[in-house]
Amino acid sequence: MCAPDSRGRSRHGLLLVTVVVVLLGSFIAVLAPAASAASPAVASPASANPAVARLAAAAVVCTSKSHPAVAAALARDIQAARSGRSSTVAVWVDDPGAGISCSLSGSSHFDSASIVKVTILGAVLRKALDQHRYLTSTEAAQLRAMITRSDNNAASALWAKLGRSYLQHFLNLAGMRQTVLGPGGYWGLTQVTAHDETLLLRLLLTGNTVLSNNSRAYALGLMAQVISSQRWGVPAGAPRSVTVHVKNGWLPRATHGWRINSIGGFTWSNGWYSIVVLSMDNPTMSYGITTVEAIARVIHRDLNPSVKTVLAPSAPNPAWGTPDELIPALPAIP
Repeated sequence: MCAPDSRGRSRHGLLLVTVVVVLLGSFIAVLAPAASAASPAVASPASANPAVARLAAAAVVCTSKSHPAVAAALARDIQAARSGRSSTVAVWVDDPGAGISCSLSGSSHFDSASIVKVTILGAVLRKALDQHRYLTSTEAAQLRAMITRSDNNAASALWAKLGRSYLQHFLNLAGMRQTVLGPGGYWGLTQVTAHDETLLLRLLLTGNTVLSNNSRAYALGLMAQVISSQRWGVPAGAPRSVTVHVKNGWLPRATHGWRINSIGGFTWSNGWYSIVVLSMDNPTMSYGITTVEAIARVIHRDLNPSVKTVLAPSAPNPAWGTPDELIPALPAIP
């Protein structure tokens, strides 16, 4: 019989989970010098758009030869957590070590909002490796601001310095073929999928040829230092014994309401798992966060059935419901 690990499960049954819970859209991001403020209208019902209606009706598919009961529980509980919500969501759960795969609309595209900042972070780190150098003091300061407090000016500066060609090069290296960079300087309108966000988190959580171990540790370190007011979303329900590495995004648009996205890696001494949630059709920011956290809690619970001490859902924050940046006057993306 295997000894239990630090989260109360046997090492043999340990789930190295990559959950990409994709709550379509996020709110930190669409920057351009000429951005104009606007209070976007609440999205029309998902049923008004056949493509969105198909997303809303999509089923959660989970498989595992070695842990079929866990896969079945994940499919059932993720479906139950999103039931009755107006939010259109995409979810991905991936546990290569335990052979668990779980997805919901994993290849559907959503506005990235500020979760694209993790892609920018990866590209900056890779470029430094290509040039056989350390980060400059300016890069280090901008990366810290961009990740730990979601600073949009820092993101825009790094996006411009990298250039679209190099950003695309990084996506190609990472195998993120479903990701489409936002137009011009509007990095927050990058189109992302749960599948590709899972690949991105794997780059940070496992050894690979794209990022060095030092680069990965640096990135995860920044994501572990996100300010408290931005640590909502997928950390809800995580065991207190894990280290949380998170990045969120929130963006309201004239169609499909608030985009609320949350991606995170959860590490401890014996392994890791990750969750990505993208969503849209949320009438308010708070509503979207509630949807994401409901999904995250059941995932954490099913992967850690014997753990009793978990992180609570986020307490409402005065900033919720208020864009942190001006919204550009671009045509709405349906």
